[in-house]
Amino acid sequence: MNSEILGIILTYVLVMLLAIPLGRYIGKIFNYENTWLDKIFNPIDALFYKVGGNNPSKQMNWKQHLLALLTINAVWFVISMLVLTNMAWLPLNPDANPSMTGDLAFNTTVSFITNTNLQHYSGESGLSYLGQLTLMLWQFISAGCGMAICAAVFMAMKEKTSETIGNFYSFFVRSCTRVLLPLSFIVAIILVFNGTPMTFEGKDTITTLEGQTQNVSRGPVAAFVAIKQLGTNGGGFYGANSANPMENPNYLTNMVEVI
Repeated sequence: MNSEILGIILTYVLVMLLAIPLGRYIGKIFNYENTWLDKIFNPIDALFYKVGGNNPSKQMNWKQHLLALLTINAVWFVISMLVLTNMAWLPLNPDANPSMTGDLAFNTTVSFITNTNLQHYSGESGLSYLGQLTLMLWQFISAGCGMAICAAVFMAMKEKTSETIGNFYSFFVRSCTRVLLPLSFIVAIILVFNGTPMTFEGKDTITTLEGQTQNVSRGPVAAFVAIKQLGTNGGGFYGANSANPMENPNYLTNMVEVI
């Protein structure tokens, strides 16, 4: 009991200690101030802008922000529907899980793209690894979109105008590469070292204490759980979400996921 209380107290303390420096770091990112990660991420950001044909220094008004948000979400919607309804014959499906029906794929796609993460399936039996990776990508993207729009709103409040409120694509890329990706990497490493699976192999067969054999689903769980906890409000790799010991093996991982 004492260790549980200590863990709760430590969790709150760590949240408070991390909140201020992380908040300042995020503020610097959206104010385009120099940070110690610029040397790493400036070339990566530049590559994304070049591939997308975007000028990150171009100012956009609120209508252009809205159009950019809706346009890229429409593209991701189509991609997600194609993947989820064709998983059965696409690669990264070692357990031969079936494709989703059209209505379930529609529900899942809309849910993850809008950062809602409503699940009417169990990931271990209802998705291939390609499907899981697709939804993991949407967890990055939906959170990045939310942060980008939030930055634009704060910019409008600061400048007292809705005509020059930054660049949506710049806010979006910086949210993903400089906030979500580094934090997800740290969390995923902690999960892996504490027993969370991170593999593309199929189900493992184990022998239980009763002497019976049982198939245990695995996959790129650690990477999925990291962004699930950081960028969204659910949508786990397994049907039971972080109540599944594969997603949340011990007390330390539980604290990390809560924080």
